[in-house]
Amino acid sequence: MRIACLLAPLFSLAARLRSEPALMREPVVIFEGEGQMARVVAAARPARQAGVQAGMSLPQARGLLPKLIARGRDSECERAAQSALQEAAETLSPHVEDAEPGCVYLDVSGLDRLFPGPAGESDVGRAALSAAAAQGLAARVGIAASKLAARLAARTPPSPRIVLPGEERAFLAPLPLERMDPPAALLDTLSSWGIRTLGELARLPVKKVTTRLGEEGQRLHEAARGVDREILVPRREEPIYREGLVLEWPLVTLEPFLYYAESALERLVRRLESRGLGCRRLRLSLQLEPEGFEERSLELPVATGEVKTLCTLVRLHLEEQPPRAPLVGFTFTADPDRPRTAQLSLFGPAELSPDRVATTLARLATRLGPGRLGSPRPEDGHRPERGQRADFAPPPAPDFRPAPRRGRGLLGMRVLRPALPLEVIVEGEGDPSARWELVSLRTLVPGEAGTGESGERPARRPQIEGAVRVASGPWRLEERWWGSEALERDYWDVELSSGVLARIYRDGTNGEWFADGLYD
Repeated sequence: MRIACLLAPLFSLAARLRSEPALMREPVVIFEGEGQMARVVAAARPARQAGVQAGMSLPQARGLLPKLIARGRDSECERAAQSALQEAAETLSPHVEDAEPGCVYLDVSGLDRLFPGPAGESDVGRAALSAAAAQGLAARVGIAASKLAARLAARTPPSPRIVLPGEERAFLAPLPLERMDPPAALLDTLSSWGIRTLGELARLPVKKVTTRLGEEGQRLHEAARGVDREILVPRREEPIYREGLVLEWPLVTLEPFLYYAESALERLVRRLESRGLGCRRLRLSLQLEPEGFEERSLELPVATGEVKTLCTLVRLHLEEQPPRAPLVGFTFTADPDRPRTAQLSLFGPAELSPDRVATTLARLATRLGPGRLGSPRPEDGHRPERGQRADFAPPPAPDFRPAPRRGRGLLGMRVLRPALPLEVIVEGEGDPSARWELVSLRTLVPGEAGTGESGERPARRPQIEGAVRVASGPWRLEERWWGSEALERDYWDVELSSGVLARIYRDGTNGEWFADGLYD
């Protein structure tokens, strides 16, 4: 077996720089603790060049570098960066083990066949570095026959570092004991014996080392000889696509939040695209000052990977329902789904672009609101207004472009929902349907702008008025005549003196008249 170790040095710092790439070249340190007890955990290269080191107190670091930029450890950033590192490894191998923070192992046995050339496994290592860089992480790679040798190779420049089969002991021999991170007491004992490197330890007799140093000494002696009993254990759980950030100060307005939100959504979409996925549902967790939380869920009509669309969706949602307190942190979680695909056609018309359709539908959903986007579907029954809404799914393009139809024109009808109540005026007495030449129609509802069903957007109702010139009908509609919900209607098509062509009907149960649609 050949095992590669993908390692992100100074992981807490790398995770923060991935979330805030604008700080990439700045003197940044990551600290833990509060006040005078705050300690530096990791420092960027500009800060290290000024003398800042891990373990210093934050006031000491600021004394060395007044322009120091300090950021606290962010568990959400580190969790997302660890998932991104695993996903980068999974682009090369399906067998990936999540080890410690900033470190993953992957089985690369046989992958050198996919990278023809004299470099062999070096190309595999460079591909792993490129995959990590695409996720915004600067990493190192080591490849060897065991996890131990691969991890030490990743810590040893240059990267990628390849340990050939059978050369593990020779590679480990010159390395100092500190590379193995042994307990301090064990390291002091070995130093008093004059043992400084792994090679010197490997030459000691096994029984004497075990007798004097116990189990810890035995394990360290085996590692120095290149013996690693740990096997690679791939993870089996589904990845969680989550990105977030703990803010340095509370935010009370929307615009600063959208700046950080767009960057987090870009990272989230980049991870989804690496697996050929899109976002179908976006969940937003808001951390409020001082200790509050709000959970939001934003549904999308189809899976999309458009960052601007997702950002617009978040903005419109928060403008409509703003948080009840200042924000101190947030987390985006994407529920992934396969985006739509289109089959290319050589002879027929071009398919609709799935990406553009998904983006357009998501934008319409943000503007129209939930429950207002879809395709009409008929329901079982004879009542014309009966129907339901289904998800929009454009049919595939035909195999061949159909020939254009020849005709004098097309007649379409704009259906009125709900139907408009009509006032029927008859000169004299009698049934209007028997004396259409003496009938005039007029809508009972004015044709001015009114209020829509939700009370949010205005809805315009057409004005129907005039004497009937021509009438055609009736067409009888009956439904559920045997029950209490019986329906009986008579439909007519009429032409009015005002030039309006309309379809009207009379309700047989109460005798009221309605306009069902207008012909164009």
